[in-house]
Amino acid sequence: MMLSGIDLEQLAEIELQKDEEEQKSVGSSLSTPASVPREESYLDISHPYYDVARHGIIQVTGDDNYGRKLVVFSCCRMPPSHQLNHQKLLEYLKYTLDQYVESDYTVVYFHFGLRSINKPSLKWLQRAYKEFDRKYKKNLKALYVVHPTNFIKILWNIFKPIISHKFGKKVTYVNYLSELRDHLNCDQLVIPPEVIRHDDKLRATQKGGPPLPAKTPPPRPPLPTQQFGVTLQYLKDKNQGALIPPVVKCTVSYLKLKGLQTEGLFRRSARVQAIKEIQKLYNLGKPVNYDDYCDIHVPAVILKTFLRELPEPLLTYDLYEQVHSIASVESSLRVSQCKETVESLPEHNYVLLKYLTCFLHMVSQESIHNKMTPFNLACVFGLNLIWPPRSTASLGALMPLNMFTELLIEHYSRIFGSRVPPSEVLP
Repeated sequence: MMLSGIDLEQLAEIELQKDEEEQKSVGSSLSTPASVPREESYLDISHPYYDVARHGIIQVTGDDNYGRKLVVFSCCRMPPSHQLNHQKLLEYLKYTLDQYVESDYTVVYFHFGLRSINKPSLKWLQRAYKEFDRKYKKNLKALYVVHPTNFIKILWNIFKPIISHKFGKKVTYVNYLSELRDHLNCDQLVIPPEVIRHDDKLRATQKGGPPLPAKTPPPRPPLPTQQFGVTLQYLKDKNQGALIPPVVKCTVSYLKLKGLQTEGLFRRSARVQAIKEIQKLYNLGKPVNYDDYCDIHVPAVILKTFLRELPEPLLTYDLYEQVHSIASVESSLRVSQCKETVESLPEHNYVLLKYLTCFLHMVSQESIHNKMTPFNLACVFGLNLIWPPRSTASLGALMPLNMFTELLIEHYSRIFGSRVPPSEVLP
């Protein structure tokens, strides 16, 4: 028997109410939307999407384990429907994704907090799926649905006729945050505290109560040849005083020789097994031959991974506020401000940043072939060069971080021309 649109809406509503009752039974009910921390101010009040963005429903954070940008959607931050224009939410989601869909990306959907009071209509969901055409779906590599409920199963059955098999294969259901950690670096995710508490309560209701926390073994001292996850000083000390770490020199040399004209360089992800294997080889001090992997995007992901795994970002925590404030500087003064900020870096950081930016400037000069303009490169590298000291960067923080990175690449000669350390090395 075919159900009408009204019947389906009612069926979904019944399941959602059941979910709410179930959440109450484990002590996870949410009476009001999750509050957004003050430091996560998203867009300027004059921005056309400010009224949607201020809730923090959508976030863009660092890269996942495959080198893909992470987009996070948190239902618990959705206010009651009468306080949120769902059409504008859809437009804002598209506006956000438009900045990243040319690159491979991953979406994490936190389902907890969706209730009768803030649920969009099925008609809206159907329209949303149809509006996200091939442009958005092509480079979406994974969609993680966290804490799925019966409501999600009902939705899936309703939408099955219009969801392609290819898209369906990208969806992964994740019952607990611990499972999500198998796929992503959760430290880079903006996970609302309410979602974390709900996860704790779900695990506590498992048979036999929550599992005992695993004893974390003491961290092993890094190998003398370690390349990933160690400080620049450690790398310098273990590499005869060289300021350009071997992994950076090797990947940049290879990409300069064979990858400058590759379309979408740095935008594509790579096989995680290959990345882990190469990291292990570098950490053991063994040679890496990128020709063996037959994929130019492998060294590109390795370079981003190296930067992302530094204990402190290349631009340093000390300069985070200066970098973040670039958007408030008058446009005609931004290059000078950027130059002043960069010149205050410690010598090692400066030399490595200059080396890297010189290479990215070369990449941008081939943008007619590779489509990687300074703006596109900045979208990829912004969060790999700097991130806030105590939390993940909010969506609002990304714009100035990317702007600063774009200035570095576009105005490389002006910004780096004055300071020439004796230890300088260029690609």
